Amino acid sequence: MKFTLSWLKDHLETDATLDQIVEKLTALGLEVEGVEDRSKELKPFRVAHVVSAEKHPDADKLRVLVVDTGTEKLQVVCGAPNARAGLKGVFAPEGAYIPGSDITLKKGVIRGVESNGMMCSERELKLSEEHNGIIELPEDAPVGVAYADYAGLGDPVIDISLTPDRADCAGVRGIARDLAAAGLGRLKPLAAEPVKGAFASPFGVTIEAPDACPMYVGRYFRGVKNGPSPKWLHDKLVAIGLRPISALVDITNFITFDLSRPLHAFDADKVKGGIVVRMAREGETLAALNGKEYALDPSMTVIADHERAEALGGIIGGEATGCTETTVNVFLEAAIFDTVRTAQTGRKLGIESDARYRLERGVDPAAVVSGMERATRLILEICGGEASDLVIAGEEPQWRRTLTLRPGRVAALGGVEVPRDEQTRILIDLGCEIVGEDVDGTLRVVPPSWRADIHGEADLVEEVLRIHGFDAIPATPLPRDSVLTRPALTTKQRRVGLTKRTLAVRGLSEAVTWSFMAGPVAELFGGVGEGLTLVNPISADLDVMRPSILGNLIQAAGRNADRGYADVGLFEVGPAFRKPSPDGQDLVAAGIRAGNAVPRHWAEKARGVDAYDAKADAMAALEAAGAPVTNLQVTTDAPGWYHPGRSGVLRLGPTVMARFGEIHPTVLGTLGVKGPVVGFEVFLDAIPLPKKKGGTARPLVQLSPFQPLERDFAFVVGKDVEADKLIRAAKGADKALVKDVTVFDVYQGANLEEGKKSVALSVTLQPTERTLTEPEIEAIGQKIVAAVAKATGGSLRT
Repeated sequence: MKFTLSWLKDHLETDATLDQIVEKLTALGLEVEGVEDRSKELKPFRVAHVVSAEKHPDADKLRVLVVDTGTEKLQVVCGAPNARAGLKGVFAPEGAYIPGSDITLKKGVIRGVESNGMMCSERELKLSEEHNGIIELPEDAPVGVAYADYAGLGDPVIDISLTPDRADCAGVRGIARDLAAAGLGRLKPLAAEPVKGAFASPFGVTIEAPDACPMYVGRYFRGVKNGPSPKWLHDKLVAIGLRPISALVDITNFITFDLSRPLHAFDADKVKGGIVVRMAREGETLAALNGKEYALDPSMTVIADHERAEALGGIIGGEATGCTETTVNVFLEAAIFDTVRTAQTGRKLGIESDARYRLERGVDPAAVVSGMERATRLILEICGGEASDLVIAGEEPQWRRTLTLRPGRVAALGGVEVPRDEQTRILIDLGCEIVGEDVDGTLRVVPPSWRADIHGEADLVEEVLRIHGFDAIPATPLPRDSVLTRPALTTKQRRVGLTKRTLAVRGLSEAVTWSFMAGPVAELFGGVGEGLTLVNPISADLDVMRPSILGNLIQAAGRNADRGYADVGLFEVGPAFRKPSPDGQDLVAAGIRAGNAVPRHWAEKARGVDAYDAKADAMAALEAAGAPVTNLQVTTDAPGWYHPGRSGVLRLGPTVMARFGEIHPTVLGTLGVKGPVVGFEVFLDAIPLPKKKGGTARPLVQLSPFQPLERDFAFVVGKDVEADKLIRAAKGADKALVKDVTVFDVYQGANLEEGKKSVALSVTLQPTERTLTEPEIEAIGQKIVAAVAKATGGSLRT
């Protein structure tokens, strides 16, 4: 939200300096993003007069100008198509910095002709993107005067950042009201006397969709003259970055920023029959004022005449009924539109407009008529003509609500004592109405119509504290139970950091994606539970909470592949959602790999990623997070978004610790991503926290002075027997001596019975007390064979 200092003072009578105003705005929660004083940047530029313009002797498209700057006449070479004798424009002297071009002017010679300074376009002064010609000023522009002063650009421009709940401060008057309540001046009264209509409006208004538009106010103007805006209006709009178009359009833009009251003007001669507020029809289109054509659907509110849609309610007008210099009769609109529909339509069509910005946040429902009256006076004053009686359809929404405030709650909730009279004064200055007081001193308060964000006692307390000043809240140290400091991070928080670091070390890049995804994508990953569909999503394709992080990561990998980066590894640690409750979301470390696991290299054959890469990532993440990885079991019941034959689940008893595997080709095809892609999901909240144990400290690793030894075993088992069962059985044969068991070969084929396979294990024995004898080693081998046979039914291969 941008406004100038002088514009603010149209509503606020104050002696405060610019610095004081900026400081107070931030203290009030209206964060100042920047202050721009164009007078400093444009100080060297002057209004100048082109005395003569002759063709350049050595260039057809250049002119040699003689420019009167007010103090001297200089020769300037100019290539603008509108450069001509008699023109008044903006001159930049030698040494001036040109902000739009980022250059500093020097005296030069262009095609053999000396040039001193330049005549400037709007883009070179950062006034707009117009650069097809130099600026043309009116004939009465005073030569030699600083252009910033002449154009009204010497007025500092303040840019504030608004939170979505402060729609009232999307208008300059709302900002002035806050400053006045904070003691920085007095809010000037706003002239709102009604204008008596001179005739009955020839147009009627019908609302067919009252839920979408509860109130519509219109007024017909006849005999207006639409031309350039007066200087004061032109300068105000230019200062905040708006391009003046014509008086009628500029007035609607001015009221939008002045009072946060969007309006729209129709050329009445182009409207057929009258105004109808309805939902769009299937297949209907609108050619909008921004030069684009939009396909509409029945979820969108349109302002139509008796033949077609002429505007999108609360968002943008149509080109067919837009006002031009030839407009004589006007129909002016002021209305209230449903905030959710306005936001959804704007997002679906990708339209950003000043009207949408305000109406989707909720404008003052009691200011529809007063906004129309203020605009009426400006139109009659600037454009002339006559105004009709008001045409009002629908009714003002019910906004009055009575809240209670116990004055003691300000100290209880805010930690600062604010006198009762001061609390009352602040609320009244903000527009609240004190309608009564209970026996116990409780105040009954009616918030103003423009503050839809005030719903309860806590909101009233916040308003009192905000205006009184958050800086007045005393700093109170937190109680300390011990002189020793406590860890800043919990075990769970440290677990997240270790997991991220481990995955990054393994070559994965951390990604940060939305916690939302498109509904059709969510269905590929199990769908969402009831209550996880967003009512007001930030984008039409981010309409549900994500049930899995993998969908977002796979799409990110696809975007990388489209840009030539097919080999990619990504991970993210964040929430995945099962149901709308605190325990209905899981903290997940998820990752994907796509393309080649081993890049092209002369010494090594390229290999695509496979399920074992994802399993290794999952195991590394689990180990970093403190999971007992040696006790995990692998099962094959991975969910449907994994390949059924190339995936698995890591469990600790019945608890799922992680899932891994190759992503199902159908999922990849639906998302438009070329495979193979493998992924994993580690559920960090499912990992048990370490138990606190007493006793003396012991070394983390106990090294043995005795040489380890390896023995290989090959077992014949059923082809459906999982290798993990063999490994676990072998490890359990002698937990003191068996330190590691790995699979080094799997064979199916000749010399084996049908339905059988051979699994070869390498077993590492690590003695700790003495060197093992051959009989002892043989005995351990027999125990391993017996344990595997009991667990799997297999036999030692001979």
